[in-house]
Amino acid sequence: MDSKLKTSQKGIKFIFVAVISFCLLSLTLSLIKAQDCGSDLDCQISQIQREINALSPAQEKNKQDLAALNKQITDLNFKISKLTQQLKTLEKQISDREKDLAYTKAMFDEKAREQYTFLRLYDPITPFLFSDSASQAFQEIALRQKATDANRETMEKYASNLSSLKTDKETLEKSKISLSSLQTQVAEKQKFLAGEVAKVDTYLSSLSAKQQELLAAKSGSFIASVGDSELADDYKASIKGFREAAPSGSFTIFSFGAYTHRKGMSQYGARGRAQSGQNYKQILSAYYGKEPVGKDTGGTISVSGYGSIDFETTYLYGIAEMPSSWNMEALKAQAVAARSYAYRYKIAGTTICTTESCQVFRKSKSDSPPAAWKQAVDETKGQVLEDVVTYYSSTSGGYSTTSGWDTTDGSGGSNFFDKSYEKIGGSPWAYKAWYRKGYTASGDTCGQDDPWLNNEEFTDIVNAAIVLKNGSDDRVTSTSTSCWGGNPYSYAELRSKGGVSSVSTVSVIQGNGTTNEVVINGSIHLTGAEFKQGFNLRAPGYLMIPQKGFAFFNIEKK
Repeated sequence: MDSKLKTSQKGIKFIFVAVISFCLLSLTLSLIKAQDCGSDLDCQISQIQREINALSPAQEKNKQDLAALNKQITDLNFKISKLTQQLKTLEKQISDREKDLAYTKAMFDEKAREQYTFLRLYDPITPFLFSDSASQAFQEIALRQKATDANRETMEKYASNLSSLKTDKETLEKSKISLSSLQTQVAEKQKFLAGEVAKVDTYLSSLSAKQQELLAAKSGSFIASVGDSELADDYKASIKGFREAAPSGSFTIFSFGAYTHRKGMSQYGARGRAQSGQNYKQILSAYYGKEPVGKDTGGTISVSGYGSIDFETTYLYGIAEMPSSWNMEALKAQAVAARSYAYRYKIAGTTICTTESCQVFRKSKSDSPPAAWKQAVDETKGQVLEDVVTYYSSTSGGYSTTSGWDTTDGSGGSNFFDKSYEKIGGSPWAYKAWYRKGYTASGDTCGQDDPWLNNEEFTDIVNAAIVLKNGSDDRVTSTSTSCWGGNPYSYAELRSKGGVSSVSTVSVIQGNGTTNEVVINGSIHLTGAEFKQGFNLRAPGYLMIPQKGFAFFNIEKK
């Protein structure tokens, strides 16, 4: 027991090393800060990176020490709990033995009284007078003495056992007191170190934020800041899920919009505009730059698989591109956009397809159109947008190549997402981390049950992007060979080629609807397209940035 206590006591000594390291680190940082950069942005950025580089190794050591202290507290709690249980068991054994001893003593006292009475009244001649023989008399006397001796031995045994149990109890109680004292010491050290770790984490975060501001200022761009959004149709793919459930130190790549051409109307944006009070003409003007005009849209249209059908009351009734439960003004905007898109086919006399390659048509919906959708079509009958192809998609990520920023004030900036109409409209794809096959929330994950990356995994992707930046390499492929096959580099092999051993800071610089630059550790610069290529080729499982022809994403670090 004593040796275990000594071992436990040794475990708390390392904390003082951490404290000394922190003090020395503070001195080092004060020397770093002594440099006066004035208004030189490059100097300020480099100075911040030096601070981060100086802090990060010591902070990592402090976190390891904190984890060791937490484990030690857990072990001590277990030992104290075990001792408490042993003490309860001993107390019961002592109680039982005391009862046994009391009972035996009572029996012994009773027999002693009987023996005393017997001896006082005993006439040594009597046994010989009433016994058949002298041997029988001697046998009776011997049995009485033997019983008395047996009772005495039992009492002595119980007394000895009781004494031993009480000694064990005293030893355990002393051990428990020692462990409790040690637990208090360790808890105090743990509380102190946890506070220091939290302070440094906060300081590192402030340094990183300041560095990102300087990088953005230097490039004339901005750092996107996502607020308390709870969007995304998959908890783990949402920013809420990442902030609440991802392990500390994790990285995740979030896409602003996905599976989109970013042309024309955003359907969720239209919903957000309608919820904000805009009518359908204002919505159409925002996305297409013009309001609809009246046309003769009577007659038929040729539809693939169905032949010629009535344009207004059959074809348009069957357009299945927007939930009928949405705001009426959004539905009307959709009806005009769909009519305008199909009107070109009608006038040209060509056949229109029924899939997303054109626009989705369902005969079952046409046969029994929802009341709200039928109303939207009927009340906008004949209205089309001229001289424009009315492209539309579910979500464009807050930016359209045809109309620019889809925000309440029409501008971008660090808070563009919070003021985007797609967020107001509740798009689950506006800001999402993609890790499933396809675009459904129930797709296969290839064993990657969340989109969260640890430092080694994220660093590996950075190395992949660096290697690909310098030329193609057919071994820069996903390590999830069960789904992708191939002969990918190991982490160590790719690390030797890319040269990055770990990532302490990451900054993402945004432009007009595009990710301009990703800066790793303050000195490694990748364009958004370069990082996206490395990520899409190397990320585990089905993690991806599903954007074709553009790169507009953010990297979150916890």
